[in-house]
Amino acid sequence: MEIERWERSEEISDAEKKVIQEIWSRVYANCEDVGVSILIRFFVNFPSAKQYFSQFKHMEDPLEMERSLQLRKHARRVMGAINTVVENLNDSEKVSSVLALVGKAHALKHKVEPIYFKKLTGVMLEVIAEEYPNDFTPEAQGAWTKMKTLIYTHVTAAYKEVGWAQ
Repeated sequence: MEIERWERSEEISDAEKKVIQEIWSRVYANCEDVGVSILIRFFVNFPSAKQYFSQFKHMEDPLEMERSLQLRKHARRVMGAINTVVENLNDSEKVSSVLALVGKAHALKHKVEPIYFKKLTGVMLEVIAEEYPNDFTPEAQGAWTKMKTLIYTHVTAAYKEVGWAQ
């Protein structure tokens, strides 16, 4: 049941897009720090995800991860991609193309298991909710849950398109 729910992307209403964009504008103002927090939590909670990063796969200490220039660079790239999606929520073609590029690169070049996108987007929501608790109302949580599903659905569609075999 949970898997089926994840694979079905619900339409994000105009009001929900506005909520996502308003919260994101505050998040993106601290893009590198929030991105680093997201990646550190992701790697602490899911250490197997580090296997895809030769530059920091052996780091165990969150402080060491926080100081890693490579991790910071990757955090900026992740946040930049999400920013492009958020800025273009009203342009479904652009959202699809950005997330298809991300999915294809991670499937073909990096060979990352697609489940890690579900895990990463879940961590992203946890961190945003903790960092911006006053903004993360039940309505905002619902909107961001749809956003998380949108990202995962589009990325995994790109995996299927390139013939990813698990």
